[in-house]
Amino acid sequence: MAEPMFPLVAEQAQVRRRGKVLVGPVDLTLQGQGTTIVIGPNGAGKTSLLKMLHGILRMNGGDLRWACPMAEAQRRQAFVFQSPVMMRRSVVDNIAYPLQLIGTKRKEARARAAAWAERISLGDALDRPATLLSGGERQKLALARALIREPDVLFLDEPCASLDGRATREIEEILQQTASEGTRLIMSTHNMGQAQRLADEVIFVLQGRIHEFSPAVEFFSGPRTAQAKAFLRGDIVE
Repeated sequence: MAEPMFPLVAEQAQVRRRGKVLVGPVDLTLQGQGTTIVIGPNGAGKTSLLKMLHGILRMNGGDLRWACPMAEAQRRQAFVFQSPVMMRRSVVDNIAYPLQLIGTKRKEARARAAAWAERISLGDALDRPATLLSGGERQKLALARALIREPDVLFLDEPCASLDGRATREIEEILQQTASEGTRLIMSTHNMGQAQRLADEVIFVLQGRIHEFSPAVEFFSGPRTAQAKAFLRGDIVE
């Protein structure tokens, strides 16, 4: 049985670039169940926070630790970017690629990828070049590519940004199913309706720091800080 990954604990974690603080200092403890939604105004540090927690943004101070060894934690998580990169391969080969990286035989990898393509409504596009997909199709492919290895934790950086309602609904359905199957989701969004639909808990970020962290029901019914209240009203918050 795999060693538990959570809690994930950040203590005074900080990221700086060219003298500017992008994130932190952050003190945060995340437990192992549910969906955490990260919200805040543009430029608040949501993406940088996710990248720091995921381990692809090097910290300049503080500590970040999982309950299991860091190398194991890195193998058991995945990240979906707001603008995913499509390899110059077919849809099925894009989805199969993570399995091939870990030595899965090509036939098995493609079969599992085809099943995922069906699940995300791309079953009729297996041989289409992934670079020709629409924005919504690309995002669904990126989601399948991340989930095909069955990660314990999935980070998502505004996966529905710029997508229409239908594509957003399809992605949310996949995420809700994924969460129900036990995958831990940590996701940023600018869409407050989406945050309320998906969140079990909310992190409100402003100027690179966590201003509030609470259960979603409590946050949306009565945020504690003036900045969070103003943000939910749609006011400009700096």
